[in-house]
Amino acid sequence: MGGNNSTTLAEAGHASDATGSAGSDLGGKYLTFFLDDEEYGVAILKVREIIGIMQITAVPQMPDYIKGVINLRGKVIPVVDLRLRFGLPEAKHTDETCVIVVDVGPLVGIIVDTVQEVADIPGKDIEVPPPMGNGVDTDFLMGMGKVGGRVKILLDIDAVLSETEVTSITEAATDD
Repeated sequence: MGGNNSTTLAEAGHASDATGSAGSDLGGKYLTFFLDDEEYGVAILKVREIIGIMQITAVPQMPDYIKGVINLRGKVIPVVDLRLRFGLPEAKHTDETCVIVVDVGPLVGIIVDTVQEVADIPGKDIEVPPPMGNGVDTDFLMGMGKVGGRVKILLDIDAVLSETEVTSITEAATDD
């Protein structure tokens, strides 16, 4: 897929405040996608667009899950392989592999296996993440959405990458 395949999602609908803490109404619209065999979702208000895999410029001395940067219409955007960020094995890119451009302060691209749908998940169908035990970081989980007999892991995309990491990636890329 080339860089010209893009979908802007601004008209896809608005979620209610999906950035609230546990116990608040997290219901709203989520863009869902697959990593391995698990389905994840991010609040649609965080999504700017979906693009096909394009040329990624590697940035030296970055963690392995940071694949580099892309030039999206003149803007340098860091790209993170979400599989590697979550400790999953790296996968070969296919025609279904996408980059979801999300707004976490600056724009960041996240590589996912395939985009599924925009799901409207009522707050009553979202539960807080269950306790996973000591040593398991669940800070990036907003909740577990129950949709049609399946569970979708809802991500707090702001917590997936710290602001410090995003800033250092962007600065490293623009210093060249």
